[in-house]
Amino acid sequence: MWYLVSGIIISGIIVVVAGFAGKRKRRAANSETEHDAPPAAEGCCGQHAVCERDSLLTAAAGKKIEYYDDEELDAYSGKESNRYEDGEVEEFREVLYTMRETEVAGWLRSLQLRGINLPDRLKDEVWLMVEEQRQKK
Repeated sequence: MWYLVSGIIISGIIVVVAGFAGKRKRRAANSETEHDAPPAAEGCCGQHAVCERDSLLTAAAGKKIEYYDDEELDAYSGKESNRYEDGEVEEFREVLYTMRETEVAGWLRSLQLRGINLPDRLKDEVWLMVEEQRQKK
């Protein structure tokens, strides 16, 4: 009887130890792939504008503000994205279309760091440009 009970206990201990060892290996493998991947919002699939915005903000954390010859846009810091007038939207559009496509994501990070909301009327255009640039990579 004792042999049976001690065999069950020993088997249980072996299963528990193997489970911990497996978890440890998976954690080590996950941490290696996380260092190789670009920073993104946790749980982000990268297919939606909200995820894109969050991943851009995450990537911007700890970076200094870079200007793209757009200092005049600082006047719109804190303004709600749905409150822009036609002329103000055109100021953003002018800056957007005078920069290289590769600079758009950096410009968006810069705007976020400066507290400037992109006008709603430009968001679709901008996200399409960012997505096209990511597809090229």
